[in-house]
Amino acid sequence: MSDRPPAETLPYRRNVGIALFSPEGRVLIGRRFRDDGPEIVLPGLEWQMPQGGIDEGEAPEVAVLRELWEETGVTDAVMLGETDWLTYDFPPYDGPAHRLAVFRGQRQKWFALRFTGDERDIDPLAVRNDMPPEFDAWRWERLDRVADLVVPFRRKVYREVARSFARFASG
Repeated sequence: MSDRPPAETLPYRRNVGIALFSPEGRVLIGRRFRDDGPEIVLPGLEWQMPQGGIDEGEAPEVAVLRELWEETGVTDAVMLGETDWLTYDFPPYDGPAHRLAVFRGQRQKWFALRFTGDERDIDPLAVRNDMPPEFDAWRWERLDRVADLVVPFRRKVYREVARSFARFASG
């Protein structure tokens, strides 16, 4: 029996999500190589777009660029658009104490950006801002396919992101 409060009484963590579009209209996805507390990885569903927490007092428009750099090394991108706030709940979690276990899930603002740099600069394995890598590989993928590659608890948000940003994508 857990001594944690019921999940529905916990707050959502403020977070940004990143749909980084290639010049050809595909989005960057990374392969998560480990669980992060309630952010589980399931076999065959390890892929996701970059995302990360918004620091106290940080604007989402600043957080998105910091998270993009921390998780991928990308610094060359232009803003295309953003969504309203979207939420997802974490799956039930009764593991060891974890920084994310105090949250019900994530409340995210997603941003669409166009990659304008050199692909050789994309490196998800480097440590930046003392943050350990989350991805061990990356690739470009069709936006309308990404929801099928993520863990089930994120799919509704990913489908909304695909609908919102379809105008930036290409087949």
